[in-house]
Amino acid sequence: MIPLRDNIPSTRRPYVGYTIIGLNVLIFLLEVSTGPRLQEVINTLGFIPGRFLAALGHGAVTLAVAPMFTSMFMHAGWLHLIGNMWTLHIFGDNVEDVLGPGLFLVFYLVCGVGALIPHVVFDAGSTIPLVGASGAIAGVMGGYFSLFPGARVLTLVPIFIIFTVIEVPAYVFLGLWFVLQFFQGAFSIMGPAAQGGVAWWAHVGGFLAGMVLIRLFAPGRAGNPFRRTS
Repeated sequence: MIPLRDNIPSTRRPYVGYTIIGLNVLIFLLEVSTGPRLQEVINTLGFIPGRFLAALGHGAVTLAVAPMFTSMFMHAGWLHLIGNMWTLHIFGDNVEDVLGPGLFLVFYLVCGVGALIPHVVFDAGSTIPLVGASGAIAGVMGGYFSLFPGARVLTLVPIFIIFTVIEVPAYVFLGLWFVLQFFQGAFSIMGPAAQGGVAWWAHVGGFLAGMVLIRLFAPGRAGNPFRRTS
């Protein structure tokens, strides 16, 4: 399912969201410009659970923590980048509208870090670098799920070889997305071959982090259904 738009108008421009999208695009272009050194760059700036735990064990906190942030501004390809940035565009503006620019930035970054916790737990020995904003964006989706469960999301749905557009409640769209990530994550425990190169548990962790953190960042707002507008 691909979200096309929601029905919640923002009261102000999401400047932090625009900035995050711009930074991700710029950094991806810089990645591409490295040519044959790209894998070296990804290995250095990506998040690797095994390296993270080893660095913590040796007290190298900076070496352990820095990739938690650098990795969330890198992507493995154009489709990876576009999919993430489009999802942030759809759901991020309304969460930023509620939190305000500064708090939204903190929320986004903390969700991105929180997303890595289950990834480390379930794949502690991995030496494969993780890159992408998916964990942080999953946090934004979790925040949206708590803030606007009754919003409507216009969605492109593939049915065999035919694509159809339907409008579904946000809690249905995001709930199904979360369930899919969870079961894919559970399946991935069988081994790397079952993971398909996707950090499913980071998606799960980010979404849950967003649901929890939004109640701290916007007390009293989460859980109130959004009244549908025309």
